[in-house]
Amino acid sequence: MIRNTCKPLFDANASAGGRDLGKLPEWDLTDLYPSQDSKELADDMAWLEQACANFAADYEGKLTDLDATGWLNAVERHEKIEAIAGRIMSFAGLRYYQLTTDSDRTKFMSDCQEKVTVYTTPLVFFTLELNRLDDTVLDDHFAANDALARYKPAFDRIRAMKPYQLSDEMEKFLHDLGVVGDAWERLFDETIAGLEFEVNGEPLNIEGTLNLLTEQDRPTRQAATEELARVFADNIRTFARVHNTQAKEKEIMDRWRGMPTPQTGRHLSNDVEPEVVEALRNAVVAAYPRLSHRYYALKAKWLGLETMQVWDRNAPLPMETTRTVNWDEARDTVMSAYAGFDPRMAEIAEPFFSKGWIDAAVKPGKAPGAFAHPTVTDVHPYIMLNYLGKPRDVMTLAHELGHGVHQVLAAGQGEMLASTPLTLAETASVFGEMLTFQKMLDGAKDQAERKVMLAGKVEDMINTVVRQIAFYDFECKLHEARRGGELTPDDINALWMSVQAESLGPVFEFMPGYETFWAYIPHFVHSPFYVYAYAFGDGLVNALYAAYQEQPEGFQDKYFDMLKAGGSKHHKALLAPFGLDASDPKFWDKGLSMIEGFIDELEAMEG
Repeated sequence: MIRNTCKPLFDANASAGGRDLGKLPEWDLTDLYPSQDSKELADDMAWLEQACANFAADYEGKLTDLDATGWLNAVERHEKIEAIAGRIMSFAGLRYYQLTTDSDRTKFMSDCQEKVTVYTTPLVFFTLELNRLDDTVLDDHFAANDALARYKPAFDRIRAMKPYQLSDEMEKFLHDLGVVGDAWERLFDETIAGLEFEVNGEPLNIEGTLNLLTEQDRPTRQAATEELARVFADNIRTFARVHNTQAKEKEIMDRWRGMPTPQTGRHLSNDVEPEVVEALRNAVVAAYPRLSHRYYALKAKWLGLETMQVWDRNAPLPMETTRTVNWDEARDTVMSAYAGFDPRMAEIAEPFFSKGWIDAAVKPGKAPGAFAHPTVTDVHPYIMLNYLGKPRDVMTLAHELGHGVHQVLAAGQGEMLASTPLTLAETASVFGEMLTFQKMLDGAKDQAERKVMLAGKVEDMINTVVRQIAFYDFECKLHEARRGGELTPDDINALWMSVQAESLGPVFEFMPGYETFWAYIPHFVHSPFYVYAYAFGDGLVNALYAAYQEQPEGFQDKYFDMLKAGGSKHHKALLAPFGLDASDPKFWDKGLSMIEGFIDELEAMEG
């Protein structure tokens, strides 16, 4: 039950890249601890060691003897342990992600992780003994104590793992062994952060190079894509080793636990039924011709191309003006959109900008991508960006700030119930993007600007829905193939290419070297099968936003209640007040029809 809060999931001082972006904010981590050698941190580490030992001494082998009040005391003590362990690992992890190439930060995080793992190993008994109790025993305790009954959703999620639980000794062994798997993730992170590229004579890290794929100049996009392919190829054996090892470790775990598929564990942690995910996946794949194939054919026409290359996929439109959005403008745009929906949303978002809760600049050694890390419920979230002043970076800010608002609102649920399943974790982030997009669209000064904005939104949605489901299919194939033996880099390359043409459509050609582009996607390593949560979140938000447009009266209060619920309710219960049901196969068609409608409008503009 101890969450490993040093590993935020990536969503993918000086001004960056020579651009004048204004003063970019940096993290102030002192709300967690004053420094890595502070007395406060040392005291918490000592407290954690003793608290875990005391907890095990008081409760191991005795859970069956507890009454409802005793159970409530145990849960509250466990939550306090989670909070302290999470605070320590959040501090160590965030410092590390600021500068992954710094050996002192790497050592500090690794040392913290090892100590926390050792200290919390005695707690493994708690979930094991809990899962040996009869349902009737727990139900009686819940009926006897309302304060304890509040935790029932967390207990239900733990007990969903009951059929896959191993012996106490094995579970403790696996808990201890977790730091070894983490080492492979760190190898991936440090390899990615340390990659060096050169485009048009300019040395760049991976974030700066990927950024060039959205440049107006086509030769620059081509040069950046070819340079990415060259560097990935030079490092492909390392990436293949990481993926082989991680996939094999997962296969061993799944086999020992008796999980029927590689995806089962993710579905359980997401509190979502496999058939719901399958319905989502099938709906998106069936819509490829209506969405990505149709849009990219339209884009090829705008670009004056008969065939698109991979470096054209995220190209700006010819009629799009190349401009840099400075930080103040990005902040004002997003905050205005949030306030326009509900002033409470902007009030929650404001401290992120004023109190050092955002780290925005691109810096050497900083982890690529973006994330919002909730830390622990008695502190606050932190947002990491790699802000380069692109219009899409504004949408990334809107996205991560949505996560942050969600995490602030859910914190009232406490450590056991605040975290939402990944499928629901994307709700507020994608909704924040939609609010920002609609605000910008309403302000379009003419049809040409509206066209550019609509096209940009369609591309973002295709990247969120189509691309992520293609990623999910790739992962399914990868893990299935790994069960048959070691995969060579060429094997993995072939699996990657098998999903690309299907998802992107016949207008694309794929240059030699593109087959290695699976190598830099962090989700495949950090959190297998995470990616379908993006498509789930986008479809859910499209349906939510349609409900908002149809019936705005009272929507805000229902929306805030949904975010405040955190992980305390199943997706059916959360969506019921809006008249929505994700288990209905037609639900996904509603979300996809919004994307289709935007493409319809773009096609009509051609007429």
